[in-house]
Amino acid sequence: MRATIKSAATMISRAFFLFLVFMATASFALVEKKTYIVHMDQTKMMASNPQQWYKDLMDSVYDLSIEEEEEDDTTPPDLLYTYENVVSGFAATLSTKQLESLKKMDGFLYANPDRKLSLHTTYTPQFLGLQSANGLWSASNLSSDMVIGVVDTGIWPEHRSFHDSGMPPVPAKWKGKCENGKMFSSSNCNKKLIGARYFYKGYEASHGKINQTVDFLSPRDNGGHGTHTASTAGGSVVDEASLFGFASGSASGMMYTSRIAVYKTLWVKGGVNSDSLAAMDQAVADGVDILSLSLGGDEAVPYYVDDTTIAAFGAIEKGVSVVFSAGNDGPSILTVANTAPWIMTIAASYVDRSFTATVKLGNGLSFQGSSLSQSKSTMHFRLVYGTTAGGKRADYCIPGSLDHNLVKGKIVVCRGDFGYTTGETVKLAGGAGMLLINPKSRGEEQFADPHVLPTIALGFSKGKTIFKYLNSSEKPTVSITFEGTVYGTRAPMIGAFSSRGPNKVDLNVIKPDVTAPGANILAAWPPIVSPSQLTSDKRSVEFNIISGTSMSCPHVSGLVALLKSVHKKWSPAAIKSALMTTAYNMDNKNTPIVDAYDFEPATPFALGSGHVNPQAAVDPGLVYDITAKEYLLYLCSLNYTSSQIHAIARRSFICPKKFASKPGDLNYPSFAVNFEGKARNVSLTHKRTLTNVGTPKSTYMVHLEEPNGVAVVVKPNILKFKRLGQKLSYEVTFIGYKSSEDAAYGSLVWVSGKYTVRSPIATIWL
Repeated sequence: MRATIKSAATMISRAFFLFLVFMATASFALVEKKTYIVHMDQTKMMASNPQQWYKDLMDSVYDLSIEEEEEDDTTPPDLLYTYENVVSGFAATLSTKQLESLKKMDGFLYANPDRKLSLHTTYTPQFLGLQSANGLWSASNLSSDMVIGVVDTGIWPEHRSFHDSGMPPVPAKWKGKCENGKMFSSSNCNKKLIGARYFYKGYEASHGKINQTVDFLSPRDNGGHGTHTASTAGGSVVDEASLFGFASGSASGMMYTSRIAVYKTLWVKGGVNSDSLAAMDQAVADGVDILSLSLGGDEAVPYYVDDTTIAAFGAIEKGVSVVFSAGNDGPSILTVANTAPWIMTIAASYVDRSFTATVKLGNGLSFQGSSLSQSKSTMHFRLVYGTTAGGKRADYCIPGSLDHNLVKGKIVVCRGDFGYTTGETVKLAGGAGMLLINPKSRGEEQFADPHVLPTIALGFSKGKTIFKYLNSSEKPTVSITFEGTVYGTRAPMIGAFSSRGPNKVDLNVIKPDVTAPGANILAAWPPIVSPSQLTSDKRSVEFNIISGTSMSCPHVSGLVALLKSVHKKWSPAAIKSALMTTAYNMDNKNTPIVDAYDFEPATPFALGSGHVNPQAAVDPGLVYDITAKEYLLYLCSLNYTSSQIHAIARRSFICPKKFASKPGDLNYPSFAVNFEGKARNVSLTHKRTLTNVGTPKSTYMVHLEEPNGVAVVVKPNILKFKRLGQKLSYEVTFIGYKSSEDAAYGSLVWVSGKYTVRSPIATIWL
C-alpha cells in the first residue's frame, strides 16, 4: 500500500511538473520579447539625467502592463544600454504591448528592432608609398597622439604588434579604461593599447548566455579578426613577421605610433547593433579620434533605420572620423553596405604581391594559381574528381562525400568554396592536396588561404579547362610547383568578393568611396586560434593572411589617423574628400584598374573614386567639405520625416518651407547621375563647392571625361582662388542624349600645377 501511495504521489508530482513546464512554455510563446533601439527627444526629458529618465520610462511601461492586467505581459522590460554621446536613447527588451505603451510616452521618436551584424601587414605600407622618415611617416607627423577605436572581436594584448617600446605616456585627454574580464585585466593594457572594453548585453538577449568555454567574456580576442584589424590600423613595428615564411618582412600598422582602443562587440555568432552602438557611444566619450568598424548588416537599409549609421553621424559631428567596410558580397551589384555619405566606405583590392603555384596537367597545359603551401618541391600526383573521388556531391567535396580508398594520396579537384571545411574534408579523406576551382560567381579571383593541406586556388575559366581534361583522360595527372612569395604582379586589382554599388539606399551617392589593400593581407593573429580557425587545425601562428573588406577598412582608418595628425582642424568630410579626390585609377602596368572577377576595367561602383594614395592626400589642393547642417538638408531632400531627422541629428531640425535642393546637390566628392526613363536630352544639374587648402593664389581649369551618351557642361570652367580657405562654387549639367547602355562612367577633374582634384562620374539610366 505504501509503495502504491508513493507511486501515485510521484505521478501527481510529475504531472504538476509537466503542467508547470506547459504553462511556462505557453507563457513564453505568448510573450515574445525583442530588443529594440529606442530613439528619444532629450528636450522632453523628465528626470535629472538620461539614465534615470529611461529607467523611469521602463518602470512606467511595466506598471501600465500590470494595471491593464495583461496576464501574458507581466515580465518587466530589460534596459540594456543608455546612449548619450552619439545617439539619444536606449536599448531594451520589450514585448509588443510594452513597445506600444512606450510609443505613447512623451519624448518617444521611434524604435528600431535590433539588427544582426557580421564581420565583413608587412608590405602594404610600401605599396601605399609610405616610407620611413619621409612624408606622412615623418617624425613630426607620427608624433601626434591619435587614438584609433576598433570595434571588432577584441584583441590579443600580448602580441608583439601591440608593444609600447619608446612610446610617450598616455595622453591626458584620454578618458577610457581597460575593463576586467575573463583572462583580461587592466594590466594587459599599456601605452599602445590604452583602452579595452566589451559589450554583450544585446548579444545575450538575442542568442542567450555566452558560452565561456568557447569565448572570453572580456576584451580578449578568441577569433583573430579584431587582433588582425587593430594591428593593420595602428600596430607597432615588428621585425621578421611572416606566415610559414610567406610575406616575410617588418610588419606595422598604417600609423604605427597611434594609440589603440578596442571595443569588443562581436562574438561566436556575430553581433548586434545595440552592442556596437553602445561601443561607439562609449568610444566617443572616451576620446577616440577615429572609429574603425569592419562589420555591417546583411543589407543596406534607410539611414534612419541603421542605428550604427546614426551613431556615426553623432561621431562626425564631434570631429571623429568613421570608417566602415563595404562588405564581402561581390561581385553582385547593389550589395554595398554602410552607405551613408558621412562615413567612409572602403572596398578591397589586391597588392602586387602574390603567393603563386604552377599547376601542370598531364596533357602539358599549365596554369598559375595561389597557394600558401609550405612545400617547396615539385609534386607529381594523380587527379581525382567527382565519381573518381567519391559519391554524391563529391565534386563539391562536402563532408562525407569523399571515399578514402579513392582519394588517399591523390590531389582532389573541388568545385566552389565552402571555406576551410573543404580542405578539411579532403584531408580527413586522405587526400594529398586540393585544386580549389572557383564557382562562376567568384570568377577569376585567386585567394591565398592557409588551408590545412596543400591547396591551389584557381579561377573559374581555368577550372573549365581542367574539367575538360579530367573528362578526356582515363588517368589524369598533375604536377605542382610552389613558387612562394612573388612581387610585381598586376595591381591594384579589385577583389571579386568586394561588395558593389549602386547605393541601394540612395542612388545619388556613389558607394564605396575608395578601395584599399584588402586581399591576402598579413597581420597579427592570436596564438590560440589556428590560421584556418578550424578546431581540427592545431597549428599556432603569430601572423595570418586573410582577405576581406574587413582588412581594407583598417588600412584607411590608419591613413585617416595620419592625415588627422597633419591637418588637426580638418573635418571628417575634408579628410574623406582628400583621400577620394587624390585616389588613382591606373594600375602598375599603366592600364585601368581591373576587377579580379573578369579582368575588365573596374567601375566606380566597385572601386569608388579609386585606390587610396596617402602621400597625395596630405596635400590635395582642394576639398569638398560638408557641414552637419548640409547633411541634414540632404536628409530633407530624401523626404525624411521630422522624427527621423531628429533621431539622426539628436535635435529638432525643421526643413525649409521653400526647399529646392536635390539629393545630388550634396557637396560630395563624386557624381552619381540618374536619368529616369529612356528619353533623349534629359538634363540634370548638380551644385558643388570647393575649399582651397593648397596654394593661396591658384587657378584651376576643369578637364572632363564624358560618360558615353552624356554631355557635361561645367559653369564656370575656371576657378580662381586668392587665399587659403576660400570657397568657390560651380554647377555641372549632365545631358543624357543616348541611352543604349544602362550605365556609363567618366570623370570631372580640376587641375592646377601639381594638383589634380578628380571626381568620378557614374550615370545610370533608370
